[in-house]
Amino acid sequence: MSQAFDDAIQFALAHEVPWPRDPAVDPARWGVHHEDPPPYNRLRGPVHARGGVSGVVWRAGQELASWGEPERADLTFSVAKSYLALLAGVAHGRGLLPDPDEPVGQRLSGIGFDSAHNRTITWTHLLAQTSEWQGECFGLPDHVEHHRQVAHDPKPPAGRKGEPRGLQPPGSYWEYNDVRINQLSLALLHLFRQPLAQVFQEAILEPLGGGTDWRWAPYDDAWVEIDGRRMPSVPGGSHWGGGVSIGARDQARIGQLVLDQGRFGGRELVPASWIARMSQPGTIAPFYGWLLWLNRDGRLFAAASPQSVFMVGAGGHYVWVDPAHQAVVVVRWIDPARVHGFVNRVAKALDSA
Repeated sequence: MSQAFDDAIQFALAHEVPWPRDPAVDPARWGVHHEDPPPYNRLRGPVHARGGVSGVVWRAGQELASWGEPERADLTFSVAKSYLALLAGVAHGRGLLPDPDEPVGQRLSGIGFDSAHNRTITWTHLLAQTSEWQGECFGLPDHVEHHRQVAHDPKPPAGRKGEPRGLQPPGSYWEYNDVRINQLSLALLHLFRQPLAQVFQEAILEPLGGGTDWRWAPYDDAWVEIDGRRMPSVPGGSHWGGGVSIGARDQARIGQLVLDQGRFGGRELVPASWIARMSQPGTIAPFYGWLLWLNRDGRLFAAASPQSVFMVGAGGHYVWVDPAHQAVVVVRWIDPARVHGFVNRVAKALDSA
């Protein structure tokens, strides 16, 4: 069966992202922080050398193909945003976050949701990237990400990256903003009152049979005290360093959990209703759900089924969950400019498999 994917695999291997494998060798060509205005265009957390292009294809929970080093724990950048959405679902299942439309500050005071502008921000706003949260999170102001353009955002640029713009009411404007994602992570830390890496390991990775070699690193200065304990507040990506380092097979396990509506081995790890909501289009940004990229109109990837959802990270990281084919596809370190060719080839193989 793996031969059916040989064309896609060879295509991926031939189109590695043009970043150095070791960020220390040529730091000016590694990462996305260089696009930020100074003094924010620097790393604030640890990074490490990476492997080459790797990935897996699963169907109905069975591995059909693999390439590269699928067990290697590599940085995965904004794929970690989807992990925060899953953690919010765990909190919902435990009764810690009963209503996602509840203002965050109603349950958590003193962590950045008390101002007149921020007090109406809900969990839904944060998960949908429509919060318009204003402030600083561990020294990074929200406006560093104003006017940010990412590959799958159809909105044309309206200003220079990092140039402050007038804020809209919470829930009325979509913007891909890593500072606000880090603020969501901080809020989840205060909900769980234990490190998010520990919650993710115990609630998701261990039950799935994974989590033996992974880590979720904070920025060097992103630590808070809760209940007398010093805890890291982890970022939802590796924009400024830190973030999740994980293997492709563990990423496939997580993708399979989304495909299976939050259930594994007869257990509900994340409520099915929460998984379903993650995959629903927002009214302002119908191409986006709750920290998932959607493909409802085929605009994201024309060859993928409209039911497909994607976890996407800078540096060429994609987790493709395709209910139409009962498939999960992970590819790491592919050149984003060539990923459509990979998706086309995998889609063709899935159709014929």
